[in-house]
Order: sequence, then C-alpha cells, then structure tokens
Amino acid sequence: IAHDFNNILAGIIGYAELVLRDIDEECPPKTASNLRNILSAGERARGLIEKILTFSRQGEAERRPVNLAQTLEEVLQLIRASRPATIAIERQVLRPATVLADPIQMHQVLMNLCTNAGHAMRERGGTLSISLDTVHLDAEFTAPYAELCIGDYACMRIGDTGKGIPAQLLDRIFDPFFTTKKKGEGTGLGLSMVHGIVTAMHGLLLVDSTPGSGTVFTIYLP
Repeated sequence: IAHDFNNILAGIIGYAELVLRDIDEECPPKTASNLRNILSAGERARGLIEKILTFSRQGEAERRPVNLAQTLEEVLQLIRASRPATIAIERQVLRPATVLADPIQMHQVLMNLCTNAGHAMRERGGTLSISLDTVHLDAEFTAPYAELCIGDYACMRIGDTGKGIPAQLLDRIFDPFFTTKKKGEGTGLGLSMVHGIVTAMHGLLLVDSTPGSGTVFTIYLP
C-alpha cells in the first residue's frame, strides 16, 4: 500500500512541479502559492510513507559509520532553537561512540524522542536530559533479548521530568498509530519508527516511566 501511494504521489508532485515551472510572471501570486502548497502537502505525505516503511522494516537504509556525539549535537541545536524557556537541557557525553547506521535514521530517532520529551513537559516545564556512553553487555543482560549479542554497545538515554506514561499504556506506545496526543498533534508513528530503526540495527529500546515523575528511553546499539 505504501509503495502504491508513493506512485500516486509521484504523479501529483511531478505535475505540480511542471505547472509551477511553466507559469510566468503574469500568473496571480495566489495561484503560485496554491501550487507550492500542493507540493508541500505532497512532501509531507511522502515523509509519512517513509515512516510507515521504516517501522514495517521495508525501508532501504544506507548504513555507514555514524558519530553519535556529532549527531546528538546537531539534534540539540534544532531542539534548543524551538524549546520554550521553561525546559532546560542537560547533555552528557561520557564516552563517544560510533555505530554503523543510516545517519538520517539516527537523526530521526533522536529528534522523535527529544520532541516527545519536550511535549511531555510543555505544560509545567522541566529538564530534558541526554547522555551517551559505551557499555559492555554480558550474557546475563542479553539473555532475555534474542536480538542482542554479547559485546560492546553505544548507550543513549533520553529522559524528561514530565507527566510520565501510565503503566497500562507502556505496552502499547510502540504500536503503529497509537497516540495519546490530541487530534492534529501526532500520527502515532514516531515511536513505532524509532522502535523499527533500533530493532533493524539489532539494538534494544527500553522505556522506564513513573507517572508524575518523567520518562527515560534507553537505546543500546552495537
């Protein structure tokens, strides 16, 4: 279905681009604006399809060595520019780490988790904490998780001091299209996409949350 929609969107976006290219200076500004809005909506739809393909593990990922500390800094620059003054950011790189990953996907993982953390604190404010370290996972730790092997991993933690997640919802937060946000505020694909990316990398995504005290997501990547 996702690929069929991509084919439809290719036509919509392509013809809109052709019309926009062919219009002259005498074209009413409103018409040109409407065409750009068509293109913008098409690109948003294309982005949504990419998320669907990611969590269904059918997306093509181009993996190469990614410096997580650098990616983290790039994401924080974007977060700092848009965060309200009531949210503080704490960043701690204990040990730098490099993983074999798609750099765009790693950016998406961190942006989604940081954005969700900010959303959880938007009413009362709080602290967004992000840490990066390297750890060695032994047989005792990896035993419950079939996707994990014994070895060295990058460990990232993204935490907030927001309202937390009710216990009855913790088992559902990675389900596609599940969201507690109001209509128009989220698609319910963010955490599904994050989970799909981490799992495809043979990593592990854990969540620990206490209602009223906040939430911490922990990512282990080989």
